[in-house]
Amino acid sequence: MTDVSLIRNFSIIAHVDHGKSTLADRLLELTQTVDRRQMKEQLLDDMELERERGITIKARSVAMRYKAQDGKTYLFNLIDTPGHVDFNYEVLKSLQACEGAMLLVDASQGVEAQTVVNAVLAEQAKLTVIPVLNKIDLPHARPDEVAAEVEDAICLPAEDAIAVSAKTGVNCELLLEAIVKQIPPPTGDPAAKLQALIFDAIYDDYRGVVIYMRVREGTIKVGEEIRMLATGKSYEVTEVGRLAPRMVPEKLLHAGEVGYLVANIKTLGDVKVGDTLTHEKESLRAIAVPGFKDAKPMVFCGFYPTNSGDFDDLRKSLEKMRLNDSSFSFEPETSDALGFGFRCGFLGLLHMEIIQQRLEREEDMDLVQTAPNVTYRLQLTNGETMTVRSPSEMPDPVRIAAYMEPIVEVRIVVPTESIGAVMKLATDRRGIYEKTEYYGSQRVMISFAMPFSEIIFDFHDRLKSATRGFGTMDYEVRDYEEADLVKVRIMVSGEDVDALSFLCHRSVADNRGRKILTKLRKEIPRHMFEVALQAAVGGKIIARENIRALAKNVTAKCYGGDITRKRKLLEKQKKGKKRMKQVGNVEIPQAAFLSVLSSGDEG
Repeated sequence: MTDVSLIRNFSIIAHVDHGKSTLADRLLELTQTVDRRQMKEQLLDDMELERERGITIKARSVAMRYKAQDGKTYLFNLIDTPGHVDFNYEVLKSLQACEGAMLLVDASQGVEAQTVVNAVLAEQAKLTVIPVLNKIDLPHARPDEVAAEVEDAICLPAEDAIAVSAKTGVNCELLLEAIVKQIPPPTGDPAAKLQALIFDAIYDDYRGVVIYMRVREGTIKVGEEIRMLATGKSYEVTEVGRLAPRMVPEKLLHAGEVGYLVANIKTLGDVKVGDTLTHEKESLRAIAVPGFKDAKPMVFCGFYPTNSGDFDDLRKSLEKMRLNDSSFSFEPETSDALGFGFRCGFLGLLHMEIIQQRLEREEDMDLVQTAPNVTYRLQLTNGETMTVRSPSEMPDPVRIAAYMEPIVEVRIVVPTESIGAVMKLATDRRGIYEKTEYYGSQRVMISFAMPFSEIIFDFHDRLKSATRGFGTMDYEVRDYEEADLVKVRIMVSGEDVDALSFLCHRSVADNRGRKILTKLRKEIPRHMFEVALQAAVGGKIIARENIRALAKNVTAKCYGGDITRKRKLLEKQKKGKKRMKQVGNVEIPQAAFLSVLSSGDEG
């Protein structure tokens, strides 16, 4: 049994692509946790998508043993975290299970938007933060200037910041000693009543739900009856252990330790991330640990199975996703155009894309996905407030007194020469300038209040283009404000297609409607009859495009003779096409439903 005073629980937090996973690799090597022959780059990023994209999606936990210079052997529990703003909830969960955090900053790029946000999260969780400057081996690294940026932006004394190169391993041993000396050991009594926080869970086809937990108080052993306080479910523990990084069974886990638990849990709904585990006996039960607030999804889109018979399989797959990613939510819905499916909620656009790709790859699902939209609030004429997550939920416009849209605070960190381009980009998207903060002489953080709907589509891509790849952004949802919004209905051959309708500001409705119809005209294949595409606001048509019919030259066999013979054949063809149009259905491909996505201003 490891003495509590020799345990250190910490996580690595940083902006995306600042080298968290590479640093975790070096620590695993230095502590000899993984054999050299099993070692590979970004070892903790074991998901196919993570390795392919070079980003961390899931927080991963790993236990390491380190013999320090004072001669004692310490147990380190490292939780590697994602860096992208869409996975902020993963970072929040990880910090709940730690006493300290290493704030990693790229010595060539400096402080970025997410660096500031993660530092604030660590501060709110009352963690000890160790500033670390990474990538000092790069020729354009500027560790002294970046240390000054850390002090300016985060108010963290950076004169003792440890300069390392995670790639080459320079100074990484200093980090291990800093963890021992600066991060406090966990508090907790192994003899107290059991109290363990569930911070993650995965589903195994053979063992059921595997729970990842941080034991706050008491001890947990194989064979004991445990109870989950939020769901009220009881199970017998069949295995406990540590992740090193693969599962290593142990006889018990005690206060201060991080590990996993298996208890033959087959029902996914019985496990809730943020719940507390304790003993089943009432006399031994502890109170619940303050968990983490449920993440509120801000971007919604519909997932529909291509084959309607796969509806139940899709539900099971989504339940697995929710177990592993509690910031994702879903509920059943129906669409006139697409049949039965689910309205899913995400924290952002990348989060949505990752879930969709995981469903297609890991669960082998064939999906049709509708364009994403944000949550709106409506003030109704009878005084009630209604929340709308899809244009199809909109009531009759006569009942709506006012539209309210979500406003976010957007923080953009850019080099000083890109200020003008960023100002133009933000004001074009109805952004209201708030403040500017300088980090040294090279970088600046500009804050804007903007409608959330203006940033969820392609704002990030345009920011990267405008700043030659140097701009980074982060956002925080603030409140709802009244706006002049309209619902734009898209009609194909006179029929409303609810999955293509969208809400937008009245000033851009005509422009957006025209652009979407132009895109749809390219995406929808030609039929044997002419297809009319229309965009309408209320009863007024604001744009129209036609998809020409596939034509067969029926007059080819008509040589010479009077023109009336040809006209007769053409009239006959026209009648046939008219009849075909009355009975024919227009096939709309998946790409058409996503054409709403890229309908932002071109240029």
